[in-house]
Amino acid sequence: MSELKIAIVHDWLTNFGGAERTLLSMHKAFPQAPIYTSVFTPQALPAFTELDVRTTYLQKLPSYLRDRHQLWPLLRADAFRKLNLQEYDVILSSASAEAKAVLKRPDAVHICYCHTPTRYYWSHYNEYLASPGFGPLNPAVRVALPTLVKTMRKMDLRAAAGVDYFIANSTTVADRIKKYYGCKSTIIFPPVDMKRFKKLDIHGQRHGFIVLGRQVPYKRCDIAIEACNSLKLPLTVYGSGPDHDRLEKLAGPTVRFVQGASDTQIAKALTRAEGYLFPQEEDFGITQVEAMAAGCPVIALKKGGALDVIDPGKTGIFFDEQNAECLKKVLANFSSQKFNPQKLQDHANKFSEERFISELQNFINRITKLK
Repeated sequence: MSELKIAIVHDWLTNFGGAERTLLSMHKAFPQAPIYTSVFTPQALPAFTELDVRTTYLQKLPSYLRDRHQLWPLLRADAFRKLNLQEYDVILSSASAEAKAVLKRPDAVHICYCHTPTRYYWSHYNEYLASPGFGPLNPAVRVALPTLVKTMRKMDLRAAAGVDYFIANSTTVADRIKKYYGCKSTIIFPPVDMKRFKKLDIHGQRHGFIVLGRQVPYKRCDIAIEACNSLKLPLTVYGSGPDHDRLEKLAGPTVRFVQGASDTQIAKALTRAEGYLFPQEEDFGITQVEAMAAGCPVIALKKGGALDVIDPGKTGIFFDEQNAECLKKVLANFSSQKFNPQKLQDHANKFSEERFISELQNFINRITKLK
């Protein structure tokens, strides 16, 4: 392994989410590897400022344009293809968009850790077409999008064909890779930083529910708010985003909002919450594992990554349809369920960062036939 020259490539570094947490763990697995990315906003990601991060020509765009990822798919793919990675034996791309478009020398190996095939080209195209996220420009975008996506799908398939090995972050993503790219994949679940929770008291009294994350339409915080409004259940909504004002207008007297909370504050809140609501379909969903690490059971939509994480009746409960009425039925009977916080945390340990690093290193060792 020490003889290999490895490069890590990531779509963009402008906000800190689950993919970026996974990227940090990838770098811990291969600390000598530089990180290549299309654009980098250091002030938004202090955890990366001491690392060797290298950008494409898109970094020269004005800062207010660099963050608008949906504007630049063609340019971003071109920027990744123009990176000179000929010196590397292994390229490890971390991709839900164009990072996998990078080129390598013929004898090198390209491994793509796929967070999902690009959602707005494939699995969630119809949802994106209905709500493109361009505000008053949405009608024009809806007209142009079908032609653009037809081109982008061809480009995405060409990039996928350049990948030697796919790693999927969940069973759902493995199924999508097979469906859209026609490729097999190995599943390695994303890492969860269990150290944040090990020293916390997870055995105290619990009250109320939590929903957290970036407030964008697909995460369906509105479902959680409407269900808790109806049942008059206390709900704390952590996070911010473009959907925040709409969500605040939906909220009743038992719902409160907290913006700017630290990871530590959220972890402590989860140790005192009765349940964590997960109404969205995620490719994996690290936050649901973090809730379990805090001894907090999860009430989740029965789709996506939740199917890999939740052991029904032991670590959480599913609801079947993505609407407030279905969630409401589960919440109405939730207080009769009993969960063991220690068993929840033990279950979360299966998704630890140490496990992720070991599995990733072993995978690369195996395919490169180096020990």
